[in-house]
Amino acid sequence: MTVGNTSESRFSTSQQRVLTRRTAGAHVRPRSTRQQVTRAADGLAVRVTVRGPMLLRWSVGLVFLWFGILKLFPSTSPAEGVAVRAVSKMTLGLLPKDAIVPLLALMETAIGIGLVTGLLLRLTLVVFFGHMVGVFFALFLLADEMWQGGFLIPTMEGQYIIKNVVLIVACLLIAADEWNRSAAFRMHGRQEPMGPQ
Repeated sequence: MTVGNTSESRFSTSQQRVLTRRTAGAHVRPRSTRQQVTRAADGLAVRVTVRGPMLLRWSVGLVFLWFGILKLFPSTSPAEGVAVRAVSKMTLGLLPKDAIVPLLALMETAIGIGLVTGLLLRLTLVVFFGHMVGVFFALFLLADEMWQGGFLIPTMEGQYIIKNVVLIVACLLIAADEWNRSAAFRMHGRQEPMGPQ
């Protein structure tokens, strides 16, 4: 009778592999707290980089959805007065003032829904950028309300509009991500999937 190595015969092949890995790492110095934090931060940075466009899309979408819904209720949005006066000037008074706020509310709510869900995203982005053009026109159409002492010192209303630059840059990144995703599918000759990604 041949007597084998009893210590190895008690374990299956897969268990022996695990034991080998654990034994090999038994003498490795444990990572310091700083190394662990760095590794965790690196992992988080990778996740944010991958999911960044989606996070931007959700955050901008929620802001638009929130502000759009506010405009559905009279006197709840502080931007109502400026919006009515600006749109009235842009349309040369052809659009009834009573219709301006509800139309803006519906447009901003639709933009918010499109960004949050990712449905009809390209159309949503076109509407968004068109809306931003109109918003920034207010800086010139209502110059007396937007600036104090020249074009370098904005009023509170002017600051409210200028801050939209951040939303524009965010949506430019969202649009670039959408375009790159479409380009990747075209390069590989595959049909682009419908719906949010």
